[in-house]
Amino acid sequence: MRRRHTVNHILDAILAPDSTREDFAALPLPDSYRAVTVHKDEAEMFAGLPTREKDPRKSLHVDDVPVPELGPGEALVAVMASSVNYNSVWTSIFEPLSTFGFLERYGRLSSLTKRHDLPYHVIGSDLAGVVLRTGPGVNAWHPGDEVVAHCLSVELESSDGHNDTMLDPEQRIWGFETNFGGLAEIALVKSNQLMPKPRHLSWEEAAAPGLVNSTAYRQLVSKNGAAMKQGDNVLIWGASGGLGSYATQFALAGGANPICVVSSDKKADICRAMGAEAIIDRNAEGYKFWKDEHNQDPREWKRFGKRIRELTGGEDVDIVFEHPGRETFGASVYVTRKGGTIVTCASTSGYQHEYDNRYLWMSLKRIVGSHFANYREAWEANRLIAKGKIHPTLSKTYTLEETGQAAYDVHRNLHQGKVGVLALAPEEGMGVRDEEMRAKHIDAINRFRNV
Repeated sequence: MRRRHTVNHILDAILAPDSTREDFAALPLPDSYRAVTVHKDEAEMFAGLPTREKDPRKSLHVDDVPVPELGPGEALVAVMASSVNYNSVWTSIFEPLSTFGFLERYGRLSSLTKRHDLPYHVIGSDLAGVVLRTGPGVNAWHPGDEVVAHCLSVELESSDGHNDTMLDPEQRIWGFETNFGGLAEIALVKSNQLMPKPRHLSWEEAAAPGLVNSTAYRQLVSKNGAAMKQGDNVLIWGASGGLGSYATQFALAGGANPICVVSSDKKADICRAMGAEAIIDRNAEGYKFWKDEHNQDPREWKRFGKRIRELTGGEDVDIVFEHPGRETFGASVYVTRKGGTIVTCASTSGYQHEYDNRYLWMSLKRIVGSHFANYREAWEANRLIAKGKIHPTLSKTYTLEETGQAAYDVHRNLHQGKVGVLALAPEEGMGVRDEEMRAKHIDAINRFRNV
């Protein structure tokens, strides 16, 4: 009861129009909070099952957990809303590894990181909410600040990370390789994960872009990725999905020509609504890049390349935005133009990629690995959201108790764009601070909800 009473006081302060920094700083913290967790003693619960049969609804729990100790350079944030990413699915089905191995390794780093090595893992790599407390050394953020969080956690004690923080040897993804993630009422983050919440968005809309928007920005726009330029032909796999929907928007906003690969008419309609014209429905057109489990079909690569040229006026693609991995990678390497770039950030269909190297080396193509984004890239991606240049792709929102179903829907590809999760927010649509700007972009904001 005391926990609920204290949490309600926090929520009241967030909902009140005139709460000050001092009001938030004076709020007592609860001893515990509700969080979506996986349990260490259940890490083998799906052993022997095919990936598709592993059910997040069975492994994800909503538990009361203690509020973690606040350390230097950190912040506790009251989470109004979060979202489900594919790393939440991986965590929930304990693939490719149980995340408890990540927490154990992090826990060995210092006496402070030992907090993360627990028999439960609070998951989630997105949030929108309000700062409650900051630790020693935090000057840029204060209690009461409305924020979103990106998911890069770094220590930056090595020189390796100081040109690009993604190269820090102690780089981790918050809520996946660390504990105390965003699918909860309270989250623990480093202060250099925080960014201003876009004022024209609701809590759940603001929480949705974080991980995927920043990932797509680095992968496609940044010099650390494909360095897309005006006029580029960009092949985007899963163009209506969580990652692809942002890649499609970046291509269109940057003067490139997206060739959107989708798996249904409904998803094709979403791409058209975003402004894309070149669309390939891979299911309707029957592309099967693998003859069987061990052998690909180069004839299908060629048929796919021919179809792309029909849509581009005879041109091959300059960039392939890759994330399915094994199922598509051979085709991706083949269809890229001479001197072009295949940039990959994931392998949702399998990590063991196979391709014909003749089409890479003899045509001077590049494969670039891209993983999330550094703080600057995440900040720029969030800035574009705040300016209304890129829009959230939220299609559906769940309650915290329904997170298992949300993760199941993402696992089975039953969703469009991103799915949100309400944490402390009592209902959708709350947290909008700039109604005038919102009105200008309302159709784009609701685009994925309306399909």
